[in-house]
Amino acid sequence: MLKDVDFEVEKGSIFALLGSNGAGKTTVVKILTTLLKADGGIAAVGGFDVAAKPEYVRQAISLTGQFAAVDEILTGRENLVMIAKLRYLKDPRQVAEDLLQRFGLTDAADRRVSTYSGGMRRRLDIALSLVGNPEIIFLDEPTTGLDPEARIEVWKIVKELVAGGTTIFLTTQYLEEAEQLADRIAILHEGRIIATGTLPELKQLFPSVKVEYVEKQPTLEEIFLAIVGTKEEK
Repeated sequence: MLKDVDFEVEKGSIFALLGSNGAGKTTVVKILTTLLKADGGIAAVGGFDVAAKPEYVRQAISLTGQFAAVDEILTGRENLVMIAKLRYLKDPRQVAEDLLQRFGLTDAADRRVSTYSGGMRRRLDIALSLVGNPEIIFLDEPTTGLDPEARIEVWKIVKELVAGGTTIFLTTQYLEEAEQLADRIAILHEGRIIATGTLPELKQLFPSVKVEYVEKQPTLEEIFLAIVGTKEEK
């Protein structure tokens, strides 16, 4: 259950919603992407009220969930062409070709997605979310289940998207991910936003470092060397 969730996301930035499992991150995403109706409050995405004008919100956004939403029977190219056709874009095959090249999937374009690695599927999933050039992309825990190399690969893609002017709303439970990517971070705990700000601003909330001096006890190795060394000197 969400309570008093209030935040703003700057256009062309990466906003990270950080929280543990069950904190309510996915619920926030579902409300903002019109998949779930809120019991109260006001939410606007891309300048459009989520409840009053959901169709306008859907035209401005794209959503990539925790698990890659790709058709494993189709090839990578066929997945992209299908989404381009559903969006009524001109020349779907060229749209697919451009995205395959952009995400380094050209060599695997005509292979079934069932043969792709986890990192390749995630790249294709994000590529699918870019069909139609949405202004805002919601990434709901995009690196869940990925190995470290694939996770870094996704981070690189996210940074490139923002450099191109896309706004990214990212949910994650990985502290390092939020630290590496986000311009601003909100911490969601038990359905409430308990802190929000840039990384330096959040660091100021941390108590000052307390320096303590602890008497170091010698190890047996140090005692042995001290005794042996003393005897050798004699």
